[in-house]
Amino acid sequence: MTTARPALDPELRELLADMPLMPLLSPEVLAQLRQYPSTPIDFLLAHRQVERREITVPAKDGAAIPLSVYSPTHTDRITPAPCVYWMHGGGMVMGDRFSQIDIPLEWLDAFDAVVVSVDYRLAPEATGTALVDDCYQGLLWIAEHAAELGIDPARIVLAGASAGGGLAAGVALLARDLGTPAIDAQMLICPMLDHRNTTTSSRQYAGEPGVWNRQMNEFGWRAVLGDLTDGEVPAYISPALADDLSGLPTTYIDTGSAEVFRDEDTDYATRIWAAGGQAELHVWAGGFHGFDALYPQANISTTARRTRTDWLARHLRSSGAA
Repeated sequence: MTTARPALDPELRELLADMPLMPLLSPEVLAQLRQYPSTPIDFLLAHRQVERREITVPAKDGAAIPLSVYSPTHTDRITPAPCVYWMHGGGMVMGDRFSQIDIPLEWLDAFDAVVVSVDYRLAPEATGTALVDDCYQGLLWIAEHAAELGIDPARIVLAGASAGGGLAAGVALLARDLGTPAIDAQMLICPMLDHRNTTTSSRQYAGEPGVWNRQMNEFGWRAVLGDLTDGEVPAYISPALADDLSGLPTTYIDTGSAEVFRDEDTDYATRIWAAGGQAELHVWAGGFHGFDALYPQANISTTARRTRTDWLARHLRSSGAA
């Protein structure tokens, strides 16, 4: 019997009809996907007055972690800038620091923010906490070099989409538990938060070709968890496991009603509220996973992206950073 599921937004449904969808993800398919060219970053920067720096920071095991730093050059700001620390999507198995970078670059435009994007190592080559640790090491570098970057170390916003949203949530938990560095806010875009894959929405989007379905999700989690049993999985990898969501920075979460992560994302927001925290949640009716990154010109996508920017503007105004 076919599981009932929310209908796609009509405009997205029409756009998606022209896109070939993967029925599954396998080591062979992953190898092919990794050969696709990266996001054309030079094209995205061509019309912007931005200084780009490429640096590396050491991982905990000494491996090199690339970071891209984008700083606006046209600004007359005399106070330190906010910083958006970006973690890309790709199911923890693909993508790079340029993936979905158009999203945080919109905040560079809007707020003269410095954007830093991290190239964390990917599974299955890296497993366990290696990915979130890489992201945390990049965060420490930002905080330690705040003066050099021209940013306010108390105004660092963690942001990421899909796997990157899950990693941003894990980094926020890690920074809270270790007591450093300060995080001003976290922006979690359709975040990948729960390795258990047991929600209603994960069952609704199973077995059918799609942008990201239950089987693809299982592949990504197996790749990063390796031989870890459920009882051995740290909450820093799978943030939905965290018993305590108190003490987190103010949080923005959005997701689509027609995607696999819908229920784990709404539950995460609910548990932040239950712990006395502040979160804003948007469930976009008819949105599939990553709809606004894949089709930014769609009406629902422009609304979702504008709503995120408006939220960040309100937050930065209230904190005196913009």
